[in-house]
Amino acid sequence: MISRLLVANRGEIARRVFATCRSLGVETVAVYSDADAAAPFVAEADQAVRLPGDTPAETYLRVDLILDAARRSGADAVHPGYGFLAENAEFAAAVTDAGLTWVGPPAKVIATMGDKLAAKALLAEAGVPMLPSWTATDEITDFPVLVKASAGGGGRGMRIVRDAGGLPEAVASARREAASAFGDGTVFIERYVERGRHVEVQIFGDVHGTVAALGVRECSIQRRHQKIIEEAPGVVPSELRERLHEAAVAAGRAVDYVGAGTVEFLLAPSGEFFFLEMNTRLQVEHPVTELITPVGLDLVRLQLLVAEGAPLPEHAHYPAARGYAIEVRLCAEEPAQGWRPATGTLHRFSVPGVDREFGWLQRAGLRLDSGVVAGSVVGVHYDSLLAKLIAVAPTRAEATRALAGALARAELHGVATNRDLLVRVLRSREFAATEIDTGFLDRHPEVFEPLLPADQLPVTALAAALAAAAHRRATAPVLSGLPSGWRNVPAVPQVARFAGPDGDEMEIRYRLDRTGRLADWSSTPAASGATEGSPDEREAAATPIVALVEAAPDRVVLDVVGVRRAYRVHRVGSEIFVDGPDGATSLTELPRFPLPTAELAAGSLLAPLPGAVTRVHVQVGQRVAAGDPLLTLEAMKLEHPVLAPTDGVVAELPVPAGGQVRTGAVLAVVTSEEDSR
Repeated sequence: MISRLLVANRGEIARRVFATCRSLGVETVAVYSDADAAAPFVAEADQAVRLPGDTPAETYLRVDLILDAARRSGADAVHPGYGFLAENAEFAAAVTDAGLTWVGPPAKVIATMGDKLAAKALLAEAGVPMLPSWTATDEITDFPVLVKASAGGGGRGMRIVRDAGGLPEAVASARREAASAFGDGTVFIERYVERGRHVEVQIFGDVHGTVAALGVRECSIQRRHQKIIEEAPGVVPSELRERLHEAAVAAGRAVDYVGAGTVEFLLAPSGEFFFLEMNTRLQVEHPVTELITPVGLDLVRLQLLVAEGAPLPEHAHYPAARGYAIEVRLCAEEPAQGWRPATGTLHRFSVPGVDREFGWLQRAGLRLDSGVVAGSVVGVHYDSLLAKLIAVAPTRAEATRALAGALARAELHGVATNRDLLVRVLRSREFAATEIDTGFLDRHPEVFEPLLPADQLPVTALAAALAAAAHRRATAPVLSGLPSGWRNVPAVPQVARFAGPDGDEMEIRYRLDRTGRLADWSSTPAASGATEGSPDEREAAATPIVALVEAAPDRVVLDVVGVRRAYRVHRVGSEIFVDGPDGATSLTELPRFPLPTAELAAGSLLAPLPGAVTRVHVQVGQRVAAGDPLLTLEAMKLEHPVLAPTDGVVAELPVPAGGQVRTGAVLAVVTSEEDSR
């Protein structure tokens, strides 16, 4: 029996495993990097052991440090979570060699399935359908193809190539990313199936030779080949479901599989399906499988029982589905900016209507599996996943609506997230009609638009200005009962200046009468140089007729053209976060009399977040066209190309390859064609 379990991972999955351990009476041990010292999973463990350093290579990828932590804490078992060393055969072998219980499949199974080329050959013999693949680029004559990393998963080291000219760079880039993420830069190439769907089967095996399928999941909504929305039991015909189950079980039996695993398939529009890979670990999306089981299967509990040598319970064999579950991955990133990772302090993290965290729901509701809480700091060292929100309901349509509604009302302040994109996908006609495949996001640029319409931003900024005024009156040492800015003679309007989420500046001008009612207001771009809100300016800004119903420091109610709208306002320093009925936004209040600052050279490209420059593609003096790659920045375990914003000449490259940069550092300066003449 396992009595003390060390989780060799961090964040959401560590908290998920700890939740099950508490219910079983198993003591827990966390390992943590210096960057994670204040993280929630560390506080929730019974014991915690520091791994000195910040980066994965210094900490969570160090087999020696993790085994030493197990020895020092008295742990008798190790759970790898997912990512990091979860699919590292040498780590699994080292754990068992140290006399500890390994919560996962045997090392030899991990090694076999970890080499995707060897796995394809083995499972093809077992009758599992395969796509044609190559290792030599000169053998490829038909496109498109997909370059894939042989080790690891999660979409890293994966590139779509549509012509021969792009193949060499795609292979080289995939090798670099795979080597960085998994320590193995081996790649291979597969035929790419257009409009393919990504479906997978959860399997479970025990040491007594049983391998069972626990259902199908639909995982086709992906960004950068990484899943962001997952569903169960998936919308596939019953006959196809049975064939997927049979193929997945055949794959598991071919390698004597033990523990939790997932067999992933590509489903073509023709109805054919092909093996993609087997993940020898618990999947990120396992909650959707748990929530549709009528008896409330806990897959982490099953992992522990199987690791102890127990047979798979009878109720875990091909369980019937109960309702429908959909999960979204809430990530710290900016989808409209090339999925750029976001960092910072999460000042508020609140999702309404959550019924349970990390557990099964007896009826329809919402489950939250989160690695963060309000106050958590999101850094650059690890994956951008913040949390998973899962809805379960009798039907797919009901689950979709509940999930989209909860996401839209969530208060997520301080760090940019993909929330708006997730809501737009869930509310799209195509998603409702199950018209989905792995290229969904490429064909639907409209889902990248923020939920808050651009024409509603001035009203939202007005709410922020009125909340700020209410805060000043509430904290005023004298005459706090008078409306903000009130005079007994006509006066110029009050002015609030904000920078919007895209950096554009605006001015909100408003006047309150002696009763506190909104007498008039206008909105103009702050850069316009206007000093008063003239009628022409008001007309240009298209400001609607607004009446003030209620204004408090944290809540403003406005009557906008006869419709009442409530806005929740949260201020942190100069940052103001506003959540309204149309969507949420963040504003930065600008000083009325800003101090002079050093000007950047025209054409400066700034680092959007801390990271390392891995490659520099150009030289000073080189002529470039808009969209040409200038350099590659690596952050949050992914490569991010920095592109020329315009035609011009490279004037400066202050950071060499290998250099580390902070947010806002100048990466390059490109002088436009006109300026360079």
